[in-house]
Parts: sequence; C-alpha cells; structure tokens
Amino acid sequence: MKTMKFGHSNLEVPEIGLGCMRITGLESKDAVRELVDTAMENGVNFFDHADIYAGGEAEGIFGAAVDPSMREKMILQTKCAIHPGVSYDFSKEHILKSVDGSLKRLQTDYIDILLLHRPDSLMEPEEVAEAFEELEKAGKVRYFGVSNQNSMQIELLNKYCGGRIMADQLQFSIAHCDIIDSGINVNVHNDAGANRDGSVLEYCRLKDITIQAWSPFQYGMFEGVFLNNEKFPELNRQIDELAEKYSVSNNAIAVAWILRHPARIQTIVGTTKKERLAQICKASDIKLTRNEWYSLYMAAGKRLP
Repeated sequence: MKTMKFGHSNLEVPEIGLGCMRITGLESKDAVRELVDTAMENGVNFFDHADIYAGGEAEGIFGAAVDPSMREKMILQTKCAIHPGVSYDFSKEHILKSVDGSLKRLQTDYIDILLLHRPDSLMEPEEVAEAFEELEKAGKVRYFGVSNQNSMQIELLNKYCGGRIMADQLQFSIAHCDIIDSGINVNVHNDAGANRDGSVLEYCRLKDITIQAWSPFQYGMFEGVFLNNEKFPELNRQIDELAEKYSVSNNAIAVAWILRHPARIQTIVGTTKKERLAQICKASDIKLTRNEWYSLYMAAGKRLP
C-alpha cells in the first residue's frame, strides 16, 4: 500500500482508508476484528469514523473489538458536528463534548484526526479555534480537517485556526465528480461548468490540503453504486476490460481512477467484506494511463468541450 502526506503535516497515511459507518452490520466483535486485521495486513491502518454512525454504536463496537496493543499502529479519524435531522453545530461546547464521547467509545486517549462533518452556517470560527486549541493542548486530537466544505469556508476557518485544516472529505467517484467537471468545462456555458464548490480541488492542491473521497462507488446523492449497474453499460464495460488487463477486480479499477489524479486524493472505502477490501487494496499498485483515465471519465456520461 502506497502512502502519502496528510495535508501539510508529517503524518504518513495510506492511499486507502477504511470507512467504519457500516461495521455495526457485522455479526460479532470477532467479525469486526477480522475486518480490521485484513485492513492492517493490506497496509490500511487508517480508520474513518463519525460520532453519528449508528448513533455512536459504530465507534463503540470498533473500540470494543480492537486489541488495545494495536492502537499505536493505527490512525483513527472521526467526525463531529451533526445533530441528525436537526442542525449542524460547530460550537466549542459541542465539539469538545463530541470528542470526549468518541474517545470513550473508541477506548483511546487520543484521536489522530478530527473532521468537522458538514458546514455550519452559524459557525463562529473563533469558537472553533478555541476548541481546536484546547483539544490539541490536552493531547486529545492531533490533526484537524473538515468534510463537505468549499474553499472559502476552509479559508475562513484557517484564518482563525492557524492553518490547522489539513483535509476536506468530499463525495467523489467516476460518476460523481463535479470538482473535475467544473475544471474541465471552464469558459463553457453548460451545467458541467457550474462551479458549485469554489474550485475546491485546485484550492486544496494549492494549500496542501488532503482531499478524502467518500462513497467512491456511488453515483448521485446515495442513489446507488455504478458498478455492475445497467444504467452505466459503457462505463462498466470499460472498467471490466481494465480489470482484466490489470488482473484486479472492478472496484479496484474504480479506486485506481481516483488515485490516478495528481491531487493525491485519499480514498475512503466502506466495505465490510474482508475479501472485497483485499481486492480494493490492489488499486494502490495500479497507475492508469492518461487515455484510460479520460476514457473512463467519458464512459460515465461526461463530454470533453
């Protein structure tokens, strides 16, 4: 598994991380432990959580299942700031309370990375800065980032947080890549050229902020996966051809497409199947050609202007 720098820090992270949102669907702690062991064996020592996943239960089962002796070999990331269906909350009080809850459920003394999980329109960046400062000084959190934010929202936070924002987690896949579309369709009057994210891809590259791709096999907003989906016949045909060429699975090709981008996008995969995770990890060994990358992009229904 290849590694990459996390943001502008010295932390080395694997190109692929394991998202833990669905681990509560596994039948036992032993099954969770086996999934974690498979990840570690394949160089995936990065585990992505959130305080709202299964109402906190996902963090709890992870903490209960993992051998404490493995902690120093792992990178644990969690997210906070969502009151499901009610509001987003970047208040200092909520951030501190959420972190304490995650630490308890994960059975650890510190979190490697804390992300703020969706933009809070009522955000007071001075409060966020105070929370980050307190968490860092207490040794509870080492690095900070955000999720689903545009460039100016990050810029505003970093003005007060001393440049602490190291990552932005965004939904991104071959079939869901507005941040690519808007860059390709510059100066073209069409829907693909609409800049909805403040040139966040280019911004993160300029500022050495790691983009993390969530839902790398999804299209639309939770509409389903594009792999083996009859809605994407040409895309799947080409993916299958490349899978045969590189002797990997189709999901490895889908991840390899993300990893091919020079922005060094870290991919967060949410599978709970050991075999599938091992297959996906082979993506790190593949570098698609420029023509293969663009061909897959267009096979997903995109057009070059």
